[in-house]
Amino acid sequence: MKLPSFRPLLTDPAIKRAYICRLSLVASFFCIALLVGSPSLINHYKHRVSSGWRTTASLHDAKMISCKIQCKPSGSEPLPEGIIRRTSNLEMRPICGLSQSSKTKETKRASRSLLAMAVGIKQKEVVNQIVEKFSSSKFTVMLFHYDGVVDEWRDLRWSDSTIHVSAINQTKWWFAKRFLHPDIVAEYDYIFLWDEDLGVEHFHPQRYISIIDKEGLEVSQPALDTSKSEVHHQITARGRKGDVHRRVYKVKSSGGCYENSTAPPCTGWVEMMAPVFSRTSWHCVWNMIQNDLIHAWGLDMKLGYCVQGDRSKNIGVVDSEYIVHMGIPTLGGSDENKPNAETSSPPSESEQPYLGTMVPSGSSSYNDRSAIRRQSYAELMIFQRRWKRAVAKDECWIDPYPEPIKNISK
Repeated sequence: MKLPSFRPLLTDPAIKRAYICRLSLVASFFCIALLVGSPSLINHYKHRVSSGWRTTASLHDAKMISCKIQCKPSGSEPLPEGIIRRTSNLEMRPICGLSQSSKTKETKRASRSLLAMAVGIKQKEVVNQIVEKFSSSKFTVMLFHYDGVVDEWRDLRWSDSTIHVSAINQTKWWFAKRFLHPDIVAEYDYIFLWDEDLGVEHFHPQRYISIIDKEGLEVSQPALDTSKSEVHHQITARGRKGDVHRRVYKVKSSGGCYENSTAPPCTGWVEMMAPVFSRTSWHCVWNMIQNDLIHAWGLDMKLGYCVQGDRSKNIGVVDSEYIVHMGIPTLGGSDENKPNAETSSPPSESEQPYLGTMVPSGSSSYNDRSAIRRQSYAELMIFQRRWKRAVAKDECWIDPYPEPIKNISK
């Protein structure tokens, strides 16, 4: 069937004008409808664009929240996560690249520990004996020179591979607070923070580490040979019934230690002349060391808070690997029969009136050792006050070792 043709009709001028008029009318109506409907179309478009932006913003916010959870170290926020190195170590590196032998050495050292000591040139022979033992056991060694003498150690075979730090008349605790930050020693399993006047003939570092690993000791020390050592506290004396002891019994003393004693120095305690800290415990202990209290008196009584559990179990004295404490005074002079200021017991009542006093230059009444002793005791009092104040202010802190309430008779 053929469709009708409209071509002949459009040839008529009258019909053609009528057709164009109607077409124009229809076009006008279409344009009006488009103009009327355009706001709704625009609003619809805006809604879609806005929804897209909201979705993008939501994704951005979610990403920001996720990034905040990463908890980057303070100051590293502008950096991408993968380039940040939170920790370091005390290992020396060759200036011309890592040799194959160095790579092999690093692979073999699965377990690493650090020996750090405050030393003076007068004790060079004793220190050499100590470092020889530790360097042969693949320890990193760091010496703090409190007398400023460094070059005179260069003739010892281990000197060039040892870290040397020098500051005049500073204690090992001053050095430790400034140079043994937990982020610097994070790669070391144990930190041996020792005095220089120790005999190590019967001490073997690797055997010692194997024992404290087995016993789960977070803080420890080698026992003292009582026949040759200056012993200030009975708990540090060597026992002969096993590898480790964790408490002492002093029934006859006024402040006796019994089977049910739970506090230092009866249990959960080591002396500060030769402490050994695990990585985790050192992180806590370092934060407890006070910047200005360089003798660290009082710190020993609080070590139990840093041992990740029961202090009566996680602090101990190793009997099978023992040392000799020579008790040689260093800082402040060389008086005979005077204990080392960092390891001696608190002063007697006769010394307490001198608390906080300083010895005038050239005074003949008291020597430097006496001044250091009084300063140490003054620092003990300051540390105890700070501890009590911190406990009182921290409402969120719960003491795992509360002191028993004493019965007061009326």
